[in-house]
Amino acid sequence: MVENFEDYAIAWKNATHNMRGDRVKVIIEEFINFQSEITLLTVRQKFSDTIYCPPIGHTQEKGDYNESWQPANISDVLIKKAQDISKIITDDLGGYGIFGVEFFICGNEIIFSELSPRPHDTGMVTLFTQNLTEFDLHLRAILGLPIPNIFLLRKGFSKVIKAVSGKENKYNYTFVGIEKALKLNNVDIRLFGKPLAWEGRRLGVILSSDRENAEESAKFIKIQAN
Repeated sequence: MVENFEDYAIAWKNATHNMRGDRVKVIIEEFINFQSEITLLTVRQKFSDTIYCPPIGHTQEKGDYNESWQPANISDVLIKKAQDISKIITDDLGGYGIFGVEFFICGNEIIFSELSPRPHDTGMVTLFTQNLTEFDLHLRAILGLPIPNIFLLRKGFSKVIKAVSGKENKYNYTFVGIEKALKLNNVDIRLFGKPLAWEGRRLGVILSSDRENAEESAKFIKIQAN
């Protein structure tokens, strides 16, 4: 809590002078003691109403996406609240395409966390779960193409493949063990093709039917510095 009014002026100046973008708006943050988080992929269309994917649960590690699953187990009441909040925010932002809108779940309350105006990292689970992936939806919305429906083909779980420390801060690398991981049932893998790795960099994602399968396949995959 800022108690000196002069500090408000200093905070406003620092926020507006060091911001990215050209909108003179800032975000005021506070600590939220939440139980879980979700991403609501929100599709803003040019010629039709805003629509939403089934909610995606996720966890983060050191501020970065670690794993996600769809559908998230939350009530219809909270889903409706999240949809209403997402529409207000994305209408204000404008534009068309998919927005990754994140929320904190606090018991019977849902609180807006942050937003990405693009396909979302936690939404990569839709490559496994939905009839239209988040990338399909983003492209259709931008091009003004129809999206007749969004539905789950099956439940799914995604787990990020991260680099570990190598010989140097940045290093060339090779994946080891992919073929063993793919021998498991209901497992698929996407590699991002990034030319260099460094500790903690996301290099791919494991897609699976459940957490157990994804974690088992992750045991086989190693990032080897060249």
